Amino acid sequence: QVRLAESGGSLVQAGGSLSLSCTASGRTSAMGWFRRAPGKEREFVASIDANGESTFYADSVRGRFTISRDNAKNTLTLQMNSLKPGDTAVYYCAASAAYGAIILHDFYYDYWGQGTQVTVSS
Repeated sequence: QVRLAESGGSLVQAGGSLSLSCTASGRTSAMGWFRRAPGKEREFVASIDANGESTFYADSVRGRFTISRDNAKNTLTLQMNSLKPGDTAVYYCAASAAYGAIILHDFYYDYWGQGTQVTVSS
C-alpha cells in the first residue's frame, strides 16, 4: 500500500501561481492530478506516465498547468500559472500501482491522497 500526501494548497489571487506537491511513500507508476470544485464532480486535471516522458492535460488547464515528477524522490508536482477563480477546488494526487501509461479516468488509479485546498480569489 502506497500513501500519497499533497501539500502546497493556498489562497491566491487570480492571475497568480501556485505549486502543488505530492509525496509518495513508495514507488508508483502513472500518476495524475484531479480536482473537485464545490458542488461538482471530481474531474481530471493532468496525468504523467511512469517515466515522466509523456503528459496530458484537461482542456481547461492546458497551457497554464504543468505536471512533472521526480522518481528518485517519489514526488509529483503540479505547477499552476495564470490561476482563475474557476480553478478553486480541492486538488487530489492519484497513482497507479502498475499501469505505466497516462491515465485519464479516476477508476484506474489505485492510490489517492487526502487532497489540498486551492482557492483563487477574483
